Amino acid sequence: MNRMKVFVTQPVAESALARLRAVADVEVNPDSSRIIPKADLCAGVARNDILFALLHDRIDAEVIAANPRLRAINAMVITPDHIDVAEATRRRIPITNIPAIVTDATADICFGLLLAVARRIVEGDKLFRAGVYPGSQSNHLAGAAVSGKTLGLVGAGRIGQAMARRAHGFGMRILYYDPRRLPEVDEARYDMRQVAYDDLLREADFVSLHPQLGPETRHLLGERELRLMKKTAYVINTARGPVIDEAALVLALAEKRIAGAGLDVYEHEPHVTPALLEMPNVVLTPHLGSAVYELREGMAHVVVDNVIAVIEGRRPPNLINPEVWN
Repeated sequence: MNRMKVFVTQPVAESALARLRAVADVEVNPDSSRIIPKADLCAGVARNDILFALLHDRIDAEVIAANPRLRAINAMVITPDHIDVAEATRRRIPITNIPAIVTDATADICFGLLLAVARRIVEGDKLFRAGVYPGSQSNHLAGAAVSGKTLGLVGAGRIGQAMARRAHGFGMRILYYDPRRLPEVDEARYDMRQVAYDDLLREADFVSLHPQLGPETRHLLGERELRLMKKTAYVINTARGPVIDEAALVLALAEKRIAGAGLDVYEHEPHVTPALLEMPNVVLTPHLGSAVYELREGMAHVVVDNVIAVIEGRRPPNLINPEVWN
């Protein structure tokens, strides 16, 4: 009996690949430094039976059509933003995802960005490497305090609440905007207070974005909203890039209407507005929210669980289009 063939779009944990190789022939694109080009993605899909995809792989109708006999799309994503679910479902191709297991890792990078931009850590690193040592009490790299300041959480779901837990340890005042109020017991745990969106923008020293991306949250932070913020305030975004109107953010930073920004996601990923690259008061990371060895290994194993289920003819545990499973 012929073994199924699995195409993995970037290297993942070797322990997960070992499990795959025990049940299938596995081809791994060896380049982990960039998103796989579309031509290479289509070629890999055409050669194999099952696709093991990562977050930024765009699985559109052309990619899906590259192999009319494609058996499954198993993606290391929580929400299939870059997958043409309708087209795959029309072709009766099962799609699987992973559960929401990235909460703490994303909150860690979010608070890390907050600290880095406020305390000018990246600027200090670059200057010190260049031979600059202004002295331990110089104002040359003086930044903003974090402890005791006001954190405004836009969205109070899993990651927003994880940020509140971290901020509470820094003695921060915590405001949140969310269409749904949290239970009083959850608010009390971290002294969180629900406020209107505009009030949050006016009062917060750090505006941290955590909404899900949808039509109503696209450009949730735009020109009008940025003008409500303090000149000493910072924007932190680890949610999805299009939540911010990036052009409006660049203008607000250039005009010094806000103090800075820490960004892990971008409106037109993997591209970023070039002006942001030149701004010393902006800390940029390349979507590192879940980039933790142990977590990424666990995520890969969840995908492997889904792949093995498909190979064995069992319903995958994380099937997002169950109507195709017969």
